[in-house]
Amino acid sequence: MKIRLSRMARVAACLSPLVLHVAAHAQSTGSALTDTVVTANRTEQPLSDLLSDVSIVDRETIARSGAVGVADVLARLPGIEVARNGGPGNTTSVFLRGAESRFTAVYLDGVRIDSQSTGGVQWEQIPLAQIDRIEVLRGPAAAVYGSDAIGGVIQLFTRKGEAGFHPYVGIGGGTHGTGRLEAGASGTAGVDNAFDYSLGVAREISNGFNAREVATQNPDKDGYRSTSANARLGFRIDARNRLDATFLANDLESQYDNSRRLNDKSNHTLRTAGLTYTGQWTDFWKATVQATASRSVYETQPSVYRTETELHNYLFQNEFRFGEHLFTAALERREDNLQNTPIDRDRSQNGIALGYALKHGAHTLQLHGRHDDDSEFGGKNTGSAAYGYAINSNWRATASVGTAFRAPTLYQRFSEYGLGSLRPETSRNVEAALHWSQGASSASVTVYRNKVDNLISFGAAGGCGSTFGCYRNTAHAQYEGVTFAGAHKLGAFALRGSLDLQDPKDEDTGRQLARRAKQHAVLGADTRFAGVDVGAEMQASAHRWDNAANTTRLGGYTLFNLYASTRIARDYSLVARIDNLADKFYQTANTYATAGRVLYVGVKWAPQ
Repeated sequence: MKIRLSRMARVAACLSPLVLHVAAHAQSTGSALTDTVVTANRTEQPLSDLLSDVSIVDRETIARSGAVGVADVLARLPGIEVARNGGPGNTTSVFLRGAESRFTAVYLDGVRIDSQSTGGVQWEQIPLAQIDRIEVLRGPAAAVYGSDAIGGVIQLFTRKGEAGFHPYVGIGGGTHGTGRLEAGASGTAGVDNAFDYSLGVAREISNGFNAREVATQNPDKDGYRSTSANARLGFRIDARNRLDATFLANDLESQYDNSRRLNDKSNHTLRTAGLTYTGQWTDFWKATVQATASRSVYETQPSVYRTETELHNYLFQNEFRFGEHLFTAALERREDNLQNTPIDRDRSQNGIALGYALKHGAHTLQLHGRHDDDSEFGGKNTGSAAYGYAINSNWRATASVGTAFRAPTLYQRFSEYGLGSLRPETSRNVEAALHWSQGASSASVTVYRNKVDNLISFGAAGGCGSTFGCYRNTAHAQYEGVTFAGAHKLGAFALRGSLDLQDPKDEDTGRQLARRAKQHAVLGADTRFAGVDVGAEMQASAHRWDNAANTTRLGGYTLFNLYASTRIARDYSLVARIDNLADKFYQTANTYATAGRVLYVGVKWAPQ
């Protein structure tokens, strides 16, 4: 992997030994990781058994972040970069290990979200106020999830009801006329607390800032308005059987600049719903039956444009445990519909997935294979194999290989720019990692290379109905890199950090892929002083190119953030955050402004 070190790279290179040094000197405690994740294999799995590169963001981290959008939280994790066309309500891209934004499969409470117009989820549509937990899987996972998971999988979860009754009301405000009001309740009811529930509503507003400070664009402020709600209900039928239902809604209106005189606005609608039955049918057989649906709408005015994607998913998953052995078998059906005048098209995918996992002494093995039958393209096979070896109680080595694919969107095939002959984009990934842990301290280094063929790009006219240009399978991409990550408790301070050195490039031209840096890093420290939890954070990124030709340069940047939270009374807590403390000017998309220094203060009432 050839990566030339710029000034940013030299700064980042200094961080990598610090990240490892932070964890290498943690020898004081011996507790093991006990948290579990479901994203890696679609089954509950202890963190200590993972063979995948996974990050978890919990409720407390989200609460103290003071962030406005989900993407802002993700940007502080290893391997993730974010680009945005202006403020929080505008078009947002999330690059996982440098992969295209459409190459990440996204689920909300198990409900798949996608756009058959742009490809991938529209991140600005997801209301952070309703999110309680985030799991991020880096690396291909199509052998488990089917189409789209070339770069990885991100699962978002709303709050689940816990024993008792837990109401809350929160209010906050900040720079750019930003305001947030939220309320909700969660708890349990019935005999033996068999029924659990969580309900939440939120309203967020912002006057915003001028998203495009160029002479050809409207100089007005570009704000947003968001109204969201969610419900999560569960019923334990008996000790072995359970029903869960989820619902989420968000309506977002945001302003953007597309002309000098018009007040351009976009309206987003997101709806998700899911019903899941889980049954422990025998001592060794667990089954899950799930039906989900999502609807994503994007429309603009006064220039009229509207696109709507509906997605239905049906899953029957089985787990068979025999001692050290776990066998999985799943049947899945996905149905997509795109309405984008004059397009009104459907497609479906039927999949069968098989898996095997073994944990025997120091050895861990996981194998997955899947066959998907697409109504447009026919059959597609994907597979993955991962192996882990526990060198001793602290050190562990892992390695994996996997293939993945993403079918072209209905818009890429049937719009005026589309070609019906487009083929699925495919990938082959290899990676290896070394992990160290001691109590609450940890360190890891992960090396990966992901090669994508049949990459769909927008090229010259010819073959489609447009004289402007057409979508084509003309490109090949390679995403390779190394990620360092670490965490350590040093006295009263909890330290964490990550450094990514990567080379996302177009293999045909040798150029760097647009809006992705070759180096980016995050470093943070938290402590408690006089009853107040305080923290500081640095986010750094090297320069990027805004276009595929690598002629428009976006400068590198370093941001410093401060945050604090404390309990100001028995049932009241206060959170405050300053992002971009030095008021650094930077861009993640050419001609689009960023917020500058931002202050947010919030108060929450939640009875203890």
